[in-house]
Amino acid sequence: MVHQLSWKVGGQQGEGIDSTGEIFATTLNRKGYHLYSYRHFSSRIKGGHTNNKIRVSTQSIRSISDDLDILVAFDQETIDLNAHELNDNGIIIGDSKFKPSKPESCNAVLYSVPFTEIAKELGNSLMKNMVAIGASSALLGLRAEDFKQVVEEIFSNKGKQIVENNLEAIRAGARYLVETFGKELKTFQLAEADGKARMFMIGNDAISLGALAAGVRFMAAYPITPASEIMEYLIQKLPEIGGTVIQTEDEMAAVTMAIGANYSGVRAFTASAGPGLSLMMEAIGLSGMTETPLVIVDTQRGGPSTGLPTKQEQSDLMQMIYGTHGEIPKLVLAPSTAEEAFHDTVQAFNLAEIYQCPVIILSDLQLSLGKQTVDPLNYEKVKISRGKLIKDEPLPELENKNYFKRYELTTDGVSPRVLPGTKNGIHHVTGVEHDETGKPSETAENRKLQMEKRMRKMQTVISHFDTPVHVNGEEASDILLIGFNSTRGTIEEAMEQLRDEGVNVTHAHIRLLHPFPTDILTPYVSNANRVVVVENNYTGQLANLIKLNIGYAEKIQSVLKYDGTPFLPKEVYSKTKELIPIGNV
Repeated sequence: MVHQLSWKVGGQQGEGIDSTGEIFATTLNRKGYHLYSYRHFSSRIKGGHTNNKIRVSTQSIRSISDDLDILVAFDQETIDLNAHELNDNGIIIGDSKFKPSKPESCNAVLYSVPFTEIAKELGNSLMKNMVAIGASSALLGLRAEDFKQVVEEIFSNKGKQIVENNLEAIRAGARYLVETFGKELKTFQLAEADGKARMFMIGNDAISLGALAAGVRFMAAYPITPASEIMEYLIQKLPEIGGTVIQTEDEMAAVTMAIGANYSGVRAFTASAGPGLSLMMEAIGLSGMTETPLVIVDTQRGGPSTGLPTKQEQSDLMQMIYGTHGEIPKLVLAPSTAEEAFHDTVQAFNLAEIYQCPVIILSDLQLSLGKQTVDPLNYEKVKISRGKLIKDEPLPELENKNYFKRYELTTDGVSPRVLPGTKNGIHHVTGVEHDETGKPSETAENRKLQMEKRMRKMQTVISHFDTPVHVNGEEASDILLIGFNSTRGTIEEAMEQLRDEGVNVTHAHIRLLHPFPTDILTPYVSNANRVVVVENNYTGQLANLIKLNIGYAEKIQSVLKYDGTPFLPKEVYSKTKELIPIGNV
């Protein structure tokens, strides 16, 4: 019995690799297993190698595995590119059509199974992926009936015969493996899962669901990897509750539409990736200057320019904090799991209205597109706060034809806000510096007062945010590991390995990047012998942010990865040991 294993399917993009992984993973999720996946895919519609690596466990997991137990290959390239991940007890199942072979250095067992031939005999070569699932099920002790519900959901609209054909393909794949290799067949008998119902979703789905829970009724966006799934999800769901999605001509139109909708009182947002955010920067400044709520999702990917559109990176951090010209109040949130992505999205819309400023939800490709098991969400935590928006109470009459003080100087920096058309709420709105009523004013005194008012908002943000830093460990440590976004699970596993060796390790994962939670993080940094910051970029942006806000540069070291792939737990563990010899901590 095994309580955990890693399974990967690979082939050419466009030949059903994603659907193979989806059917396999969804079935196991419904049996109660915990899953975490990573998709490697090319930035083209068809052709080029793609694979889906899925980790299966009876316990909660938040990262991909270091190695690989089972590799399902639809072409030789899949074996050539991925065989090095297989452990010594690993198994390769390859389609006999391409006469699979393994590298001499690979100790895994190779089973050649005629996926395509069996599928053709059953009536359609496209069912080769179902044959592969069947072969995999034989190794794991699963039955074809375990996949029935998922197969029915996918193919029922094509008729009962198609459903039965696909189930028979699964049976045939399992039967061939068992009958051909008999007692020599190696297996990974999965331990029984707890059977509990859990969701299985990507981070983008969680963000979309969070937007719905927060009361969003409008989204404007331009398609871009890896953010498009947010728009695609809401295109299906928003009309059901009276909302709408507009696909704009570009990202500048998207963000300005979102600003306009928020100004009118509708909760609205946009989502994009690094290149799109570059185009939005002037409009983000407009949101800050006009104090109009705005939520933007940035799903980080490899850059610069077009860069690596389908690969992992965390290199937008400084851009999100400092990208606009001039200085504005701005919040940058960084969820690390799908659950946090849901709840942080709800928080983002509340904070945008409480502080009347842009709020950026910073994700990365692995969090946005990596599918993971999610425990039932706690909807009781969802609260809606619209800040100082005046809706249901009459405003006092304006004297001498004056304008409403939309930008009134207040102690907390947040001014009363009204919707367009509100009686006695007329005011001017402009991106030019303005006085309390919104009328342009370039006097030195007014500039100073309005700038200080806007920036004063940031003083109470940290107290309004739920868990700015997630901490696992003691305040004083030998090693303090720090990260953000999707590296959380990977760092947690590396931390446990180090703890098993007797090292006192603390892990701090930052969820609020701006304003920086200096007071919360400083005690952990100051009381650590060494600080190791783990991030997917070249320049160590998070490490530099910590040095800027906290100091202690002499004890801060970086573990960096910028090749387009996410960290593995063993990489964080080994790099940490290289940087800080365990005997010297």
